[in-house]
Amino acid sequence: MPDHLPRRQVLRTAGALGLGAAAAGALSSTAEAATRTAGTTGTPDKLHGMGAHHGKLEIRKDPFGTTPDGQAVDVYTFTNGRMTVSMLTWGATIQRVETPDRRGHTENISLGFDNLPDYATLSPYFGATIGRYGNRIAKGKFTLDGVAYQIPVNNGENALHGGTIGFDKKVWKAKVVQDDKSVGVAFSYVSADGEMGFPGELTSTVTYTLDRRDNLKIDYHATVAGKATIVNLTNHVYFNLLGEGNGTIYDHVLELNAPKYTPVDATLIPTGEIAPVAGTPFDFSRPTAIGKRLRGDHQQLVFGRGYDHNFVLGGQPDSNGLRFAGRFWEPEHGRTIEVHTDQPGVQFYSGNFLDGTFLGIGKKAYRQGDAFAFETQHFPDSPNHANFPPTVLRPGETYKSTTIYSFGTK
Repeated sequence: MPDHLPRRQVLRTAGALGLGAAAAGALSSTAEAATRTAGTTGTPDKLHGMGAHHGKLEIRKDPFGTTPDGQAVDVYTFTNGRMTVSMLTWGATIQRVETPDRRGHTENISLGFDNLPDYATLSPYFGATIGRYGNRIAKGKFTLDGVAYQIPVNNGENALHGGTIGFDKKVWKAKVVQDDKSVGVAFSYVSADGEMGFPGELTSTVTYTLDRRDNLKIDYHATVAGKATIVNLTNHVYFNLLGEGNGTIYDHVLELNAPKYTPVDATLIPTGEIAPVAGTPFDFSRPTAIGKRLRGDHQQLVFGRGYDHNFVLGGQPDSNGLRFAGRFWEPEHGRTIEVHTDQPGVQFYSGNFLDGTFLGIGKKAYRQGDAFAFETQHFPDSPNHANFPPTVLRPGETYKSTTIYSFGTK
């Protein structure tokens, strides 16, 4: 669920980040210098032999660029010998996910860039960790404990993904985590009281680990000091199981464990209704091609230019507190993704606003419908809807959440 018109907001975003012409040029130059130093194009090329044997857990760190204020940005690449994940300290961002198809041919299936300037000024949240509040808040306003708060609006009249400079535009601290079962990185960031208008000092740690069975686990942890706040952390990775830039996701088959969804108004803010999906284009209770009903005339599809909606997950959690959220399958090459989460909802987005102006890692243009996002989350605009699950975090409490992306073939 990205910024709808990212190109039109480049100058505003660059200005918010302090990227004037000289600074943007410096950012570009430092990124290119880091690339030359690493001998890569932003990510180690095929890991230079890393993970030659399935089941061998390895990780490496390389420079990715430097921000105008001198902060180094690194890329961590970790593998289990079969699949590989690359992540940036910029936005705790998933840059690449390389997985094999049923014939063993490996492709990068996530959308992203090979340089820091594009992430800083153009990215519609490709692969980013989203905070302090994922999804939309109506007019950027909410009231907590009798106090009214204003978040900078950046999506029409609404605030999206934490405001103009959310967690996706911060450099996170990183620490390698590895044992005999998994490998990955723990990212941490401290958001000051009042940052983007949110109350309380929020300390967040998000840990991404890849195990030997091709499960990418995301563990979110946050505490707040001083004042209560609202929290809704998620990740905004975009996937195309054909490989990034290799065509649309319209033939991808989706099975979604969601008997209900939250309809939206013309600005994509929930109306407050929790509606059944039965009899609508939002019913994916049985495996259905994403493109089958995408271009219908249902009012909700018109509002979103396709799917850009929060689905209310059904069923009971397992012993770990997780439940099946959804499964994607690309029939031609056989890649699959299955998602489990402890969150009450998931935003399914069908890449409606990709407009061909982005050149991704493979130097291919990303066009409408060239990827999907599946953001496990609390509902959009929850602070303004008493009937939605609450998102308030108070001092002394701990926010915890887990989502698992399981990769495979069939």
